[in-house]
Amino acid sequence: MPRPKFVIVIPDGAADEPTELLGGKTPLEAAHLPAMDRVARGGIVGRSRNVPERFLPASDVATLSLFGYDPEKYYTGRAPLEAAAMGIHLGPNDWAIRCNLMTIRDGRLADFTAGHVTSEEGKPLMDSLQTALGRPNVEFHAGVSYRNLMIYRGKPGEAQFDDSTITDPPHDHPDQPAAEHLPRGAGAELLRELMAAATPILADHPVNRARVAAGKKPANAIWLWGQGNAPNVPPFEEVHGLRGAIISAVDLVRGVGVLAGWDRIDVPTATGYLDTDYAAKGRAAIEALETHDIVCVHVEAPDEASHEGRADAKVEAIERIDHDIVNPVLEALRKYPEWRMVISPDHSTLLKTKAHDRAPVAWAMAGTNLPASGLTYDERAAREGGGPFLAQGFRLMDRFLDLKWSGRPE
Repeated sequence: MPRPKFVIVIPDGAADEPTELLGGKTPLEAAHLPAMDRVARGGIVGRSRNVPERFLPASDVATLSLFGYDPEKYYTGRAPLEAAAMGIHLGPNDWAIRCNLMTIRDGRLADFTAGHVTSEEGKPLMDSLQTALGRPNVEFHAGVSYRNLMIYRGKPGEAQFDDSTITDPPHDHPDQPAAEHLPRGAGAELLRELMAAATPILADHPVNRARVAAGKKPANAIWLWGQGNAPNVPPFEEVHGLRGAIISAVDLVRGVGVLAGWDRIDVPTATGYLDTDYAAKGRAAIEALETHDIVCVHVEAPDEASHEGRADAKVEAIERIDHDIVNPVLEALRKYPEWRMVISPDHSTLLKTKAHDRAPVAWAMAGTNLPASGLTYDERAAREGGGPFLAQGFRLMDRFLDLKWSGRPE
């Protein structure tokens, strides 16, 4: 008998609160979602808390949870996950630190994406930083768009960074004074020094001169945050006996998949933004199912729309995920004798604050041995429909993969 097939769809940051921008509805309630509603009606709807209380609400911790890894055991920081996706090896004394290319205007965190600077623009900027500021123990690596890395190569017995090192995610403090959110604690002096030294290098760079001339925001600053050392994550196949594939345009999410031992499938036209190629991701997932037991499709677009405070764009992104990914992948799954699909945001990203939130998220799951709930897929149905609530989100994976689990409330 053919092996069961499993698909996870992550509409990043899709969870939200009711907003006046949408007539008192959440984006999931306002969106037209026939495929997601079909999953919810034909299966179960529940909620999970993917971010434990002591962690900042973000995709790093939340994605680990969705992949079935307890963040309390395996989370060491955001940047090491991205380093894994970029193929950067971290030794036992090394630290990875996220290096945003961003716009600071009048001393404020004006845009943590630098107007979504392209990867083609970002690489020469990062190369210039490496040339000017790189040293034997400090490396700058270009990533995707504004998402780049700094690597600190430590020595045995050296404690350049530790648990006292505090850095603030720039996307959680839009338009706030940069000086109020600079690194502090162990290693902060080095991080501040590098951030300050980068400013004049970026200000006069040909890439930024061209962006300003074109009326675009300059990538005139770097922001160092999300530090961590190498995590030790057990391979997913050893834990569950299943071969996985990850489809995402975001190195952070790719990195979780790579650390879990999943095959990374890149879609050339996927951008990690609102203009991503949703349909190509759907086709890639269907193809990956032929050779993999479990496939994850991650889409960053709803999160980006929330950070920009654009309710209409968030609704449109969720609807595109429904039409171009969930619908065709669900039809493909139904051809297998045993299958399951779960749709779950990693965390909430609120249009009201333009920032992440740690509230539980709603998920919908359908497939083998799951009863029909008759519910729609949205926060209200998940909260009031009597489905399961998992206070530890990482436990959802075990239930998802257990074809004998019938979705009983917990």
